[in-house]
Amino acid sequence: MPRSPSTPPLVRNLGRAAYLPTWQAMQRFTDERGPDTADEIWVVEHDPVFTLGMNGDPAHVLAAGDIPVVKVDRGGQVTYHGPGQVVVYPLIDLRRAGLGVRDLVTALEQSVIECVAKYGVSATTRPKAPGVYVDGAKLASVGIRVRRGASYHGIALNVDMNLEPFQRINPCGYEGLSMTQLAALGAPSDLNRVAADLIDVLQRLLSRTAP
Repeated sequence: MPRSPSTPPLVRNLGRAAYLPTWQAMQRFTDERGPDTADEIWVVEHDPVFTLGMNGDPAHVLAAGDIPVVKVDRGGQVTYHGPGQVVVYPLIDLRRAGLGVRDLVTALEQSVIECVAKYGVSATTRPKAPGVYVDGAKLASVGIRVRRGASYHGIALNVDMNLEPFQRINPCGYEGLSMTQLAALGAPSDLNRVAADLIDVLQRLLSRTAP
């Protein structure tokens, strides 16, 4: 029997991991999953990498330097992942859960907004510019892919990291876009705590959104 949409996804904390094998593992999981495969949420901290969406313009990579650039199969332009950032990958059978792509993106964005609100940080979204912002600076970036009715990729929340690499790109395709992080906003900077708080909110939002 297929699993109920209300079954909470299995959370896997991958620790710190290189980007490329993690991405390949997400693809493999999505391609091999069946109708009764449990949904999963992967939490990871990546080694430094720039990722460029499948329709992304390489011109937005200004000066990568010693940081590798990986062209990937999500939407969106270029972003940076690195130590001190919580990355959450929801591997969800959207058809089984009764969720649309917009539902998932909204849940990811809202999970960050509600999570950081607990820390006294007021964050918001922007029309036509996915992600989460604080006073015009970007705190979290989102980009997903849906294949065979299931999602992968996800959201990256800046916690306590070196933001300099963002100056080497036009983040998410926006020239001069300022980036921020929780450590600069007086919020907790412990990755494990933030990741746990974020997943708690995301699990609740996904269960509420599903029929």
